[in-house]
Amino acid sequence: MDSLTLICTAALLAAGGLYWFVCILGSAEVKGKRAVQLSGGSIEKENVQDNYKQYWSFFRRPKEIETADKVPAFVDTFYNLVTDIYEWGWGQSFHFSPSIPGKSHREATRIHEEMAVDLIGVKPGARILDAGCGVGGPMRAIAAHSRANVVGITINEYQVKRARMHNKKAGLDSLCEVVCGNFLQMPFPDNSFDGAYSIEATCHAPKLEEVYKEIYRVMKPGSLYVSYEWVTTELYKPEDPEHVEIIHGIERGDALPGLRSYKDIAEVAKKVGFEVVKEKDLSKPPSNPWWTRLKMGRIAYWRNHILVTILAFLGIAPKGTVDVHEMLFVTADYLSKGGEKGIFSPMHMILCRKPVE
Repeated sequence: MDSLTLICTAALLAAGGLYWFVCILGSAEVKGKRAVQLSGGSIEKENVQDNYKQYWSFFRRPKEIETADKVPAFVDTFYNLVTDIYEWGWGQSFHFSPSIPGKSHREATRIHEEMAVDLIGVKPGARILDAGCGVGGPMRAIAAHSRANVVGITINEYQVKRARMHNKKAGLDSLCEVVCGNFLQMPFPDNSFDGAYSIEATCHAPKLEEVYKEIYRVMKPGSLYVSYEWVTTELYKPEDPEHVEIIHGIERGDALPGLRSYKDIAEVAKKVGFEVVKEKDLSKPPSNPWWTRLKMGRIAYWRNHILVTILAFLGIAPKGTVDVHEMLFVTADYLSKGGEKGIFSPMHMILCRKPVE
């Protein structure tokens, strides 16, 4: 083989590899978002970088993220920035789950989601609420498993479009409905749901009492609500600077007004009227570490970061995408440290009942 043929062959292989890497490689879990489709959600392409700077400005004015009227815009901006990157690199379920020996991350995620609807014990045909549904990964798993009618609500209009597209593609649009709105002020009548759940979503509420009170309002008497909450654990020491930096890093990188202590969850639930049926931190042994997935994804991160950098340089991905991707990697490191030290849990489960009047 002469040198020209060798060069041409190498060039063709490189071009084919690049095409696969950019155009074929999709989500880590379910293909549905490709690298060349990365966007800023509902944000115009030329405004992505400015909105990224706006997102960080919230942390320079911390009082603004302590009030309910500021938080929706804060969270909406965050999910416009990260939704495509989450789907591309993580999958359609924006949450964690305990790792299960012999099961893939996707299978472990599905089992974790199905457990939520099993806990509230609804029958096929029941109408249940997904408070903070994202792009609907859990909604679809829960609808397929339970055959209940799931109504999801998310603050982000772009996520509504993505969820509806995924629901139709999965053939579950007859069971899954998605509404754009604020779960602190939901457009649903009193006593209209047979059950409710939230999976790592209510952490975005400025006050847990406000979202629990609203969920309580729309549930029928006697129905059950389950939530997987992000909390600091009993091992967290507010006087330890390293602990504080880890928790602040999680808050900054995940649009959280402030993480709550595990001790606060049941107290708030009782305050709004719920009966607490069960409470358990699902991240504790014998569950296997949930953060191993983050550590195992480090190589994929660097691969993806190189690709995002190239796409942004070429103008295919919006300017600012590189910054967002880097922010998420830094946040993943804080999450891993929080899990390893046992000071943070993303799956403190609480099961509540609305009393029969």
